[in-house]
Amino acid sequence: MFKIYLGKLIFRGCIFLTVLWIYVYRSDLILLFLEPYIGRFSPMHLIWVILMAGMILQMFPQNKISPITMGSRKQFSRTYDPPKEGYNKEELYKYTLNNNIKSWIVLLAWIGLNAVFALLYLLEVIAAKELILLSMFFYLADLICVVIWCPFQSIIMKNRCCINCRIFNWGHFMMYTPLLFIKNFFTWSLFFTSIVVLIRWEITYAYHPYRFWEGSNINLRCENCQEKICKIKKPLTISKGK
Repeated sequence: MFKIYLGKLIFRGCIFLTVLWIYVYRSDLILLFLEPYIGRFSPMHLIWVILMAGMILQMFPQNKISPITMGSRKQFSRTYDPPKEGYNKEELYKYTLNNNIKSWIVLLAWIGLNAVFALLYLLEVIAAKELILLSMFFYLADLICVVIWCPFQSIIMKNRCCINCRIFNWGHFMMYTPLLFIKNFFTWSLFFTSIVVLIRWEITYAYHPYRFWEGSNINLRCENCQEKICKIKKPLTISKGK
């Protein structure tokens, strides 16, 4: 799985560099992308297809086109495996409450950061093409967080690794937040599809929190991990059930 995610990181790096080249040398192609209707084809339309397909595939746990880590798949019932000795429901409640508080901090911080870019856009300091480039940077940064280093994990969430991440499936929502401010079918379709992914995750977390805690799901424990995507970004702590 590590090689798969490293490959995905390289692929996203290529996508970002492509958009950066378009931004610098052929910004007219971005303007074509932002037209209400497809008058002429732009490479940005192909990139839109890639981005949309990535979100749709993540909704299916067993897809073979783009395998996903347990960090995302833990929301599904088929990946839940309770410990034979049972688990402490009070500890599960404390764990869930603590992670909900931290996730709210992340959400507020993310909204605050993007509010700055929204203000700059409304004041016409930056334009739509800068917001698209920013979104593509977030697209790349999402896998940098998985493979190399994640500021949310290190500073706020303090989860052991991505497998145990409370906000793992927030990635698409965070990538496409800047696109909310651009009134266009292609930008809004990406953002609002990401909202669907986010809502599905949050509803599952609310109704089935035991799937997200290693104390109640042994598939999330280090000794049972089959993926080993932590070759570069080492686990913060190695614990069992906490």
